[in-house]
Amino acid sequence: MELVRYLHNLKERHWGCVVTIGNFDGVHLGHQAVIQQLNGLARRLSLPAVVLIFEPQPLEFFAPDKAPPRLSSFREKVMWLREHGIDRVICLRFKQSLAELSAKEFVERLLVEEVGAKFVIVGDDFRFGKGRIGDLRLLQEMGKSRGFDAVSTETLMSGSERVSSSQIRLLLARGDMDGAADLLGRCYSMIGRVIHGDKRGRQIGFPTANIAIKRSKPPMLGVFAVQVVGLDNGVYEGVANIGTRPVFAGNQVLLEVHLLDFDRDIYGQHLQVNFLKRLRSEQKFESIGLLTAQINKDIEDARVYFKDRLDN
Repeated sequence: MELVRYLHNLKERHWGCVVTIGNFDGVHLGHQAVIQQLNGLARRLSLPAVVLIFEPQPLEFFAPDKAPPRLSSFREKVMWLREHGIDRVICLRFKQSLAELSAKEFVERLLVEEVGAKFVIVGDDFRFGKGRIGDLRLLQEMGKSRGFDAVSTETLMSGSERVSSSQIRLLLARGDMDGAADLLGRCYSMIGRVIHGDKRGRQIGFPTANIAIKRSKPPMLGVFAVQVVGLDNGVYEGVANIGTRPVFAGNQVLLEVHLLDFDRDIYGQHLQVNFLKRLRSEQKFESIGLLTAQINKDIEDARVYFKDRLDN
């Protein structure tokens, strides 16, 4: 898969494609249905399957304080799109000049002139252009004279709920990891590089891998039973904490993972942390002694969970 960052890196060879547009936050089952349709059509037309995304995401640009937590970082999003067989991801820098494009200018400049779209696939709720007035009908009308076709995909339902990034955020915030996994088509995960921390965990007897998660607002907080991949092609069990460590007067959100029965230097490695079960919500403890006792209980609870999971 090829990643093209920003319009100035588009070349003549990039012109002509089947394209879909959106945030694709989490690359959940709804997104995967769009991608499956995109890939099938691209193969029939012998054209590359292209996903057009934005950085930052539009709401992060317009109202950063109100933007919801991201399900996936940019790196994770690209990884999952690659996993699903996309030929090319084009990332547009979302800035004022792009926000000011009318819906017709968006189609003319980006879809026709820049990427040479021959077929456009969008979600049934997709809106674009200044004031979000562009929709499927406009795409279809302009396509007749600009040489492309446009279709929408039907909303994917899970029971009575629409499969959406916002629904997955709600489930994660509630600690319903199984429910979130059902809508993602996989367990929820975060990927990041192990960085040096302040060694607080090691000082109290629980060494942790501090992972840079590239999120100012994670979709959930608390303590979780996790599996970690990325070390020696193995899968390691552990306990992860996402929070601010209030007992140490922390205010920065951190992802810390204590790997069970593991003690090696892994600084600098990129790890994928798969969240399987929430053990408890984030708590504030009055002393390090109380915190230590709770961590011991968290580890024991995680061991019981993994044993039950293996037995079942």
